[in-house]
Amino acid sequence: MEKRKEKRLAYMMLCLVALVFLIPLCWVILASLDANANIAAKVPAFTLNNYKEVLTSSSTYSSMKNGLLLSLGTAALTVVLAGLMAYPLSRYEMKHKRIFMLSMLFMTCLPITTIMVPVYRLFVMVKLYDNIWGVVLFLTASNLPYAIWMMKNFMDSVPVSLEEAAWIDGASRLKALFRVVFPLMFAGVSSVGIYVFSGCWGNFQVPFILFITAEKMPASVTLYRFFGNHNISYGSLAAFSLVYAMPSILLYVISQRYMSKGFSMEGGTK
Repeated sequence: MEKRKEKRLAYMMLCLVALVFLIPLCWVILASLDANANIAAKVPAFTLNNYKEVLTSSSTYSSMKNGLLLSLGTAALTVVLAGLMAYPLSRYEMKHKRIFMLSMLFMTCLPITTIMVPVYRLFVMVKLYDNIWGVVLFLTASNLPYAIWMMKNFMDSVPVSLEEAAWIDGASRLKALFRVVFPLMFAGVSSVGIYVFSGCWGNFQVPFILFITAEKMPASVTLYRFFGNHNISYGSLAAFSLVYAMPSILLYVISQRYMSKGFSMEGGTK
């Protein structure tokens, strides 16, 4: 009876938390289908014109392309670099490894707002301002500390004996890393990739400061154009928000099956 009560209480708390997130989502869905959408949630005057306006706009596709380029480029580069940097931290004994790991964890606590002024100055000096690849490099650098920390913990779960077996078969350390270690910790790689992608996809401040050309702005900044000086196009804003959320949802759905598997000794033996 006590276990049942605890389970019911847990489900009630989870439902309460879910409700907090569902109420704004319901407004977005209703407003996107409403011809006269406003800030109040109501039964919509059904129309698809909001989606038609968003999907037929050239700026939508341009901003989505820029956002995907920024997010996917940053996620791929971060995963590769974090894996290479996490390997020696996981496999080798170092004198000051603990201090180094704690220093990286501390760097993840620093708000990115505090460094944007010197970063802006640096980008202007090295002529990377308004350069999409420069922003990718900066986002990669800002995501690396936490990504290395996560990747190292996942890498610790892969037995060294499997790498040693690959070395005996003639594989180099780098080949063993990419052919043995990475496939076995694919759940961790997916987690890091999704974490970095989601953070970059929803990042407004960095692109807003480091880009000046409207054609290079990602979707996170394009959302701002729906807020006029005196009026807000709530219907178009809600429709664009749902379209904007699709890449993150699809990425999570596609990779969820791999994330839930974790480390498998059976797969390691193969």
